[in-house]
Amino acid sequence: MNRSSFFAGILIGLGSCGYLALGGIPGAVIFAFGLISVVLSGAALYTGRAGIMNDIPALTRIWLFNILACVLLGLLMMSLDGEPAQRAQDIVAGRLAQGPWRAFLRAVGCGLIIDIAVWLYRETKNILPVVFGVPLFILCGFYHSIADVVYLVAAWHWEPAILAYYPIIVIGNYVGCNIRRIVLPGGQIPR
Repeated sequence: MNRSSFFAGILIGLGSCGYLALGGIPGAVIFAFGLISVVLSGAALYTGRAGIMNDIPALTRIWLFNILACVLLGLLMMSLDGEPAQRAQDIVAGRLAQGPWRAFLRAVGCGLIIDIAVWLYRETKNILPVVFGVPLFILCGFYHSIADVVYLVAAWHWEPAILAYYPIIVIGNYVGCNIRRIVLPGGQIPR
């Protein structure tokens, strides 16, 4: 599971790097490479598993290995400097400006979209929910706890507020990933 989780972090980190390199709609579309690769490979991603796993210690290990990989990719992006690093700084500044309540709600939105996209892929083997779900959460301004690690490291923007910000995003993603389980307890696609 640890290798799978680390690999999923690499994939999402690469998607984040693509978003930092391009920005806007093209960057949001390119980011989808990360989640498409996760679902096709079956790698263990925190937001891909939070809506189906009840084992919190195992989910925490997935999250930690996802983060470790994203720290490395964030360091790579930071070393490139230029426009991607500036875009990361803008993203992090925007996140901090939202405050904890809005950050939580934006993270819930991302968790909901990612969980539904991954769930629909698992149920139908159709990749389209993933292809459209990723740009949707990015363009809506929702926060992804794993991708945000790349932005935080690339921006090298550490303030005490970050210590409060990041756990809120992780919890918000978890809540969003579990909305489907509450609304559709049987886990079946409504017909």
